[in-house]
Amino acid sequence: MELISTSSLANELDLSASELFTKLKTLGWIERKNEKWTLTEIGKQKGGQIRNNPKYGEFIVWPENLSIDNNSTSKITYKLLNATAIGKHFNISSQRLNLILSELGWIEKEISGWGVTKSGKLLGGKQYENDTSGGTYVLWSESILTNKNLIRAFGDIPGITEIIKINHPEKEINQSGKPNEIAVNFRDKFPATLRTKDGHMVRSRAEVIIDNALYDYKLVHAYERKLPVEEDLYSDFYIPIEGVYIEYWGMENDPKYLERKKVKIEIYKKYDFKLIELTDEDISNLDDHLPKKLLKFGIKVY
Repeated sequence: MELISTSSLANELDLSASELFTKLKTLGWIERKNEKWTLTEIGKQKGGQIRNNPKYGEFIVWPENLSIDNNSTSKITYKLLNATAIGKHFNISSQRLNLILSELGWIEKEISGWGVTKSGKLLGGKQYENDTSGGTYVLWSESILTNKNLIRAFGDIPGITEIIKINHPEKEINQSGKPNEIAVNFRDKFPATLRTKDGHMVRSRAEVIIDNALYDYKLVHAYERKLPVEEDLYSDFYIPIEGVYIEYWGMENDPKYLERKKVKIEIYKKYDFKLIELTDEDISNLDDHLPKKLLKFGIKVY
């Protein structure tokens, strides 16, 4: 179980540090001695512990799952889940869970630990720093356990389907990879009948050129990957190494297509996703344009 500092707890409860210290003192969990806060026996029973930092000295930490009862009808509950707890729920390691969350674009690797992205924040992810080591980590609300995009991401892990059915019988895993309503008409009109070098079936000659280029660049990529958001939307291509999406805009004279393009761009901006946009002009000389666009996101292919 993660332990967080009193100041981190105050931040999560939308209180100032002084307000929370006063509240904890009123509850009898801490007391002031020799110009510093110390734990009482009650505070220790509530899970409070003393930590010592060489730079900042002693400080108090609390369990990640903590209830503060004011002996009244009001009650504040603080309960967030770490990667270990979420991984245990789905019967995978915390390391594997973090890789999945990273692939979904909800967290990103930092120098020491994991940081929450804009998409992760929208899902309730909160970033914290270990007061002793300085490492960063992310905690999540319990709602993440039923997030349909996370559950869908587990679809290819052997044995996970049965575990999800037991924990969430109301959920179904869509392993077909087929798009739903938002682009059904478009995909019905333009079926994937063209095969690329790596075996992907795509819908246009331009997509063949893009897919083959990514293959030649030795970049692992997905075709028509669902964005890990509530909106039902699929990207043209996805490069997991840096979490970069690629969209090819090829029907600029079609009003319906332009409306669909507008919706997609707004969603990419909403979640702060990394996006490379390609047009017919780029396709005509892709080996000049695409490497430059990839390099902007730290992907070097030459």
